[in-house]
Amino acid sequence: MGHFEFLKQKKFYIHLLIIILLFFVLMWITFRSLDGYTRHEKVYTMPNFIGQNYLEVQEEYDRDFNFILIDSVYPKGEEPGSIVQQDPLPDSKVKKGRNVYCIIVAVMPEKTEMPNLKNLSLRQAVGTLESNGLEVDKLIYEDYFAKNAVIEQLYQGQVIEPGTEIVKGSKISLRVGFGQDKKKIEIPNLIGRPAVEVKRLLNVAGLNLGEEFFDDSDSLQYMKVSKMKPGPSSALVEAGTFVNIWYRSSKKFDFDKEYKNLLHEDSINNKPSLEEIEEIEEEAEENIETTDIEYEDEF
Repeated sequence: MGHFEFLKQKKFYIHLLIIILLFFVLMWITFRSLDGYTRHEKVYTMPNFIGQNYLEVQEEYDRDFNFILIDSVYPKGEEPGSIVQQDPLPDSKVKKGRNVYCIIVAVMPEKTEMPNLKNLSLRQAVGTLESNGLEVDKLIYEDYFAKNAVIEQLYQGQVIEPGTEIVKGSKISLRVGFGQDKKKIEIPNLIGRPAVEVKRLLNVAGLNLGEEFFDDSDSLQYMKVSKMKPGPSSALVEAGTFVNIWYRSSKKFDFDKEYKNLLHEDSINNKPSLEEIEEIEEEAEENIETTDIEYEDEF
């Protein structure tokens, strides 16, 4: 019984109470410290940074988040230096100091080498430019024995040599041969064609894209050709003629009805289809190759 005599002493219970109180005080201090360290009570809604300039966003929100640039891309038509992707996503719940990973539009434009288009057919030249991320500016027809053969390639009015570094998306003008017959050409019927296809189809046909008019306000993916001037019913035109194009939205305009109305015009019934134009271009390519061989034999 002597071992438990301390239980009868008041001092023991006072010490026990002090120990218990100290335990709870220490626990409270510990949890409060953890809350402060983890910012458990401070949750932020992640802003939407898409489309904003990366440097400006970093400067404005540097106290709240830690920005990390992980990649840069070259999307067409986007503002250089703007954010195109972020992680965490907009409206996510995050804590202060969270890492924000960003992908931006490259500030320095992507470059490519200028291909050699000389003596290629017009169709081959257009395809080669597209595969290298370049575009046709305009076609300039000149006296040359090989019809639709590229004589020279120009950038901003100056001859550009093959292998020259150039920014992707740049526009290249082509000097092209009339051919020996200098025949005029027919304008293809592009009514109902998507806007994104028009320039290429005109170029392959030996024509230039003139002014463009958008009669409806809508996304480009819904815009189609509603009118051409000169149009498919016009007389034959010289190669390199500029064709003005009007567009309407496929959600607001009945293209099938318009196309049927056009087909009822006698002047259009005999116009070539795009498939026939492609056959004509293939024949022209063969003629270029044959003419080149004959030309070499003469020397």
